[in-house]
Amino acid sequence: MTNHEHGPVTRRPGTVRTETDSAIAGAATAAAAEDVDVSDDREPPKLTVAAVARRLGVAPATLRTWDRRYGIGPSDHTAGHHRRYGPGDIARLEQMQRALLRGASPAEAARYARTATPAQQPSSSAEASILEEPRQSPSGHEPVLSSGVLGSADDETEETFHAGGGGLKLGSADPRARGLGRAALSLDSQSAQQLLAEGMQADGVVATWHDMLWPVLRALTERRQRSGTGIEAVRLLTDCASTAFRVVIANAPLPINPRPVVLAPVPGEGQELELVALAAALATSRVGHRLFGAPLPKEGLDNAVRRAAPAAVVLWAQQPYDAAPHLISDLPSPRQRVRAFAAGPGWDAEAMPARVEVLDSLPVAVKRVSETVLGAETGD
Repeated sequence: MTNHEHGPVTRRPGTVRTETDSAIAGAATAAAAEDVDVSDDREPPKLTVAAVARRLGVAPATLRTWDRRYGIGPSDHTAGHHRRYGPGDIARLEQMQRALLRGASPAEAARYARTATPAQQPSSSAEASILEEPRQSPSGHEPVLSSGVLGSADDETEETFHAGGGGLKLGSADPRARGLGRAALSLDSQSAQQLLAEGMQADGVVATWHDMLWPVLRALTERRQRSGTGIEAVRLLTDCASTAFRVVIANAPLPINPRPVVLAPVPGEGQELELVALAAALATSRVGHRLFGAPLPKEGLDNAVRRAAPAAVVLWAQQPYDAAPHLISDLPSPRQRVRAFAAGPGWDAEAMPARVEVLDSLPVAVKRVSETVLGAETGD
């Protein structure tokens, strides 16, 4: 080895280490004390429980439970030694988490993970990578979950499950909702969006909102109120849901109503997710709309109504102090009749003008707006 400032450095056996040697030794010691075990460069690197927990977005105690109850743990763990997870172990954990996100019980997810990723010894550089993709079954086809139903007396099906140190109470929620909750707590936006897309494709927008998304949003909000933490999970899930709804809108069939529906929050409100869900549900019913996800000032709202010449206007209000009845009664009156709807929990039905219909839920809103607009176009 050559030192560019002081020339060649030589060392005879038995001599004292140089500062460079000491630094190298110190770095190796520090690395061994961290998350990755680098004690033998002939073996693939192994991760500690804490490192794997961070990677999966779960609590370390969860990994220990999976190992103790279901045998999904480090394959080379021996008594008296720290747990170290190799590439195959991590691949099995990722498959188990994937099954849990689809609503499987922990016991079923463990069986799925063992089938999808059989225990193997690393035999190539590809297998030695801790970032490799989860392995499939020997047949080349991914195993199929037999039920996806949560519940069996022997399973870990508590009403509260934990991720990242916090709990989420979902009770007897739909299995997809439980998977969505795990994805949100793990900040797994890709899985959250995929679960929402699958739900809407299978059950529709309204059912996905009612049975899957809303229970998780409510539970996340309650968790935040209870613990003071978790705003990041709420924001991430809200963004994922908004994206999923807008994908539905973008891919919806052409509308059949020449005059659209204007959907907007009242001035002062924030962007309302349920209003975007309403737009997605209307789009799948071939009801054309003009969605303003963010609030417009009163002048902008009036201009939107004049320019769109809508068949109906839906104004959303979340907070009572923003829900002024005059915002609806003062809307411009185009030459053609416009139906006015008030949606959201902020409105007081008794204070509304007689011609304004209050929509108290997403299913009611989809039904009444569709009937009104499409009926007007067909003459019904």
